[in-house]
Order: sequence, then C-alpha cells, then structure tokens
Amino acid sequence: MPIPSGAPAAAPRVPEAVHRRRWAILVVLMFSLLIVVLDNSILNVAVKTIASPAPTGIGATQSELEWAINSYTLVFAGLLFTAGLLGDRIGRKKVLLFGILVFGLGSALAAMSDSPVQLIVWRALMGFGAAFVMPATLAVLMNVFEREEQPKAIGIWAGGVGLGIAIGPITGGLLLEHFWWGSIFLVNVPVVVVALVAMIILVPDSRDPKPGRLDPLGVLLSIVGLILLVYGIIRGGELADFTDTTVLVSLIGGLAVLAAFVWHEKRSSHPAIDITYFRKPAFSAAVAAIALVFFALMGVTFFSAFYLQSVRGYTALQSGLLVLPLAVSQMVFSPRARLVVDRFGARAVCTVGMLLVAAGLAAFALFDADTPVWVMCLVFFVQGTGMAHIMPPVTVAVMQALPREKAGSGSAINNTFRQVGAALGIAVLGSVLSTVYRGDIEKHLGGLPAAARDAAGESIEATLAVAAKLGPERGAPLVGAAHDAFIGAMHVAALGSAVVALIGALVVGLFLPGRPSATRETTGPDDSSGEPEGSGESDRQSASARG
Repeated sequence: MPIPSGAPAAAPRVPEAVHRRRWAILVVLMFSLLIVVLDNSILNVAVKTIASPAPTGIGATQSELEWAINSYTLVFAGLLFTAGLLGDRIGRKKVLLFGILVFGLGSALAAMSDSPVQLIVWRALMGFGAAFVMPATLAVLMNVFEREEQPKAIGIWAGGVGLGIAIGPITGGLLLEHFWWGSIFLVNVPVVVVALVAMIILVPDSRDPKPGRLDPLGVLLSIVGLILLVYGIIRGGELADFTDTTVLVSLIGGLAVLAAFVWHEKRSSHPAIDITYFRKPAFSAAVAAIALVFFALMGVTFFSAFYLQSVRGYTALQSGLLVLPLAVSQMVFSPRARLVVDRFGARAVCTVGMLLVAAGLAAFALFDADTPVWVMCLVFFVQGTGMAHIMPPVTVAVMQALPREKAGSGSAINNTFRQVGAALGIAVLGSVLSTVYRGDIEKHLGGLPAAARDAAGESIEATLAVAAKLGPERGAPLVGAAHDAFIGAMHVAALGSAVVALIGALVVGLFLPGRPSATRETTGPDDSSGEPEGSGESDRQSASARG
C-alpha cells in the first residue's frame, strides 16, 4: 500500500553514509580476515624448513614445531568468545584495530625469532591478536549491511575463510622458494599497515547501546573452560591417546568449567551470553553444523598434506596448487549460496552441501599412490562446492538469530565452534591416522635396532627419515611399506571424516528451516539493534531513495 503523503518513510537500519561505502568496508574486512586465516595454515608448509639447523631454520624439534602451531590455536580459541563480547561493549572498530595491530606486531617478532621458544611465544601473541580480529569482522559486517543484504555479504565473508585456508600453502610455498623461513610471517606486516589505514578511514564503529553490567565471572569461566578443552584436544592428538591422565584431566576439567559457565549464565541477571538462544533448533543446528563440517574438513586437510608430499612426492608449492579447486569453488559459489537458499530453503541446501563434503572425504578412501591428479582436483572442487553451500546459510542462521547489538557475541559463538571443531578434527583424526599407521608399519621394522624402530614408528616422515639413512638399496622396501601403511591409515581416517559429515547432514536435515514462504517477514530479531556510532534520525533516508 502506498505511503500517505506526509507520513514518515520507513527508516533504514544503516546510516546512508555507511550504506554507500558498505562494499568497500567489506573489502577491508575481507583483507583483515584473509591474513588471519591464511597465516593459520601457512605454517604447515614451513615446518620442515624451520626444523632445519641454522641458518636455514632454527632447529626446532617435532614437539616444538607442534607447539608453534598449537600455541596460536590455543590462545585464539580460548579468547574468541571474550573478544566478541568486548567488541559489543567497547566498540567493534576499536577491537578490530587493536587485534590487527597486535597480530602485525606478533608477525614481525615471529619472523625475527632465533629460537623455537621465541617462535612459540610470538605465535601465541599472533593468536591473541587474531582472536580480536575474527569475530569483529563478522560483527561489523552485520552492522553495515541491511538484513536483506546480509546473506550475500556473509557468503562473500565465508568464501574468504575458505580462500584463506586454501591459499595458505600456496603462499607459503612461494615465499619459501625465494626467501628465508621468516618471510611467511614478515609478509603480514605491510598488509597489516594497509589494513589499519583503510579501517581508520572506512570502517564505522558500532556497539551495543545498552550493554548492561559486566559479567567478569562468566568471561573468566569461558576463557578457562575453552583453553582447558582445546589443550586437552591438542594434547590427546599429540599423544595419539585420549585416555592419558593429563588429557583426561584437561578435557574433563574444561567440560566441567564450561558446564559451570552455562549454569552461571542461566542464573545471572546480566549474562555474557543468553543461553536461551540455544533452545532454538535452527540456531543450535547451525553451530553444530559449523563444528562438524570443520571437524571433518580440517582433519582431512591435515592428512592430505602428508599424502601429497610424503607419498606422492609433491613440493609444498605443488601441494598448495592442487588445493586451488577448493578455493575456486568457494569463491564462485559462496556469494551465490543465498540464491539457492531462497529457492530451496536452508535445510535442503545445507543437507546437500554436507553430502557433497561427505562424498569428497569418502573419496580419499579410494586414493592410492597413483591416483590421477585430475581426480584429486575434482574431489577438492566437490568439497569446496559443498562447503560453499554450508557455511553461508548456517552463519546467516546464527547471526540473524541474535539482535544486531549482540553481533559480536554471535560472531564469537560461530567462530568458537568452528575453531573447536577444527582442533578436534585434527586431533582425533590425526590420532586415528597415527594409531593405524603405527600398527601397520611396526611389522616392517623388525630388522632395525630398538631405538631406530621406536623412532621410525612415530609417523611416515620418521619412517622415511630412517629409510634414507639405510641407503637406497636397504631403504627402498621400508619406503614402500611406509607408503602402503600411510595410505591404509588415510583410508580409515577418511571414512571417519565422511561419517562425521554424514552426521552433520542429519543434523541440518532435521533442524534447519525449510523453504521460505513467499510472504515471509523481512525483519527479525535484530530490529532492536545497536546502531553505528554517530548515527541518528538525521542520517537516515528512505529505503526507496537508496542506490
């Protein structure tokens, strides 16, 4: 019905000045997100170089290399939720600027490390900064786009996450071919400088206009619980034994503290997060899907790197290039996922996406030492296509279930479940891989001395190192046995990954909403949200006047 003359026009949610530059803001957010996600995967291709003695590397041991990776993950996962809450309270732009600055400082210091201990410490600092960047990017996005454009923007954001994961190994391989190992960190510094300047100029600040009282106990419980849980997951994966006392104490302690956090939040008059959101089936199914898909995908990413390099003999750069189809499919399909959801509904789209991911993971159970390259590329493309039709819809479901002023909290929940799922996937599937591999390879180590036998059974890399010391003639049978044992272990882990993805398909098929009706409302829970700072009625124009 036409608006009567003189009646006030419907006020848009976002100030016109911000609305006009929303896509430029998204580019800046993607820039910040990309270096954080990329750096989380780039170190994997540099571990051999860093393990080399100086001046090539810094002589890091296997344990030190693991903690160079895990120190980042531990701090990052433990602080994601708290960082999201701080963004809602003090301003998301402030938190984003702080996080990217700390990340850049940590990158510069990591590049200059001259010992493994220093590298571990500076990687933890990088994880600290990244924890403030990741949730802030999505929270700012929710506050500069109107509700009807949020699915498209989130699709592009989700594509950026996939792109960062995929091109990390490529970037690392290129840098290591031409520069010293520290270049994989130093390259972040100029990017951070550009991102900081662009953020200051373009990105508006926003916050919860009514944040309420602080909940220090809830924040403390969330940090302690998440750190204990993630540490237990990482430690269990390292030992390939989740029944070890230190692992069980950490896991049980983390779960107990998180249970206390939930109990406290349900009874608090000023909770850090409203636990009642988890009573919504669509919300809970969405965060469960995020955790399950990253559990499956990151686990297979972990062992596929060893398959490509240790079994197939590809370089780090060649291995990274083989994963390009995954990145391309996400870049192409993620921004368009909303169109498919509008037509078929989130339930059908995410279920099919999960089934595609499961099929791609199960395909690894058919790979051998001679699988054609085009088949591997096709499998990665299918996986990326599935991911592109999962992450945008479930992220939209999480973010639009919360009021806009709680965008930081919603983003933190989204990213925390993703990070915990990824850590669990690497740890559990890595443990399965290690256990099956050791059980198979040990029967081929009988002729080795006891010390060499123990070392050779740890991993395929350790077995190949022992075989190299034996010489080409004596070592060749051991190399063949190592390849066979690893491929067999990979098949078991791949099937485990596929089962997890199938569980995810069941979850979203049962609980996500179906096809939207033609008369659905275009407004929702975020109608009473916090506005960007400085916005007011004078900033607002009629939606019909927008371009």
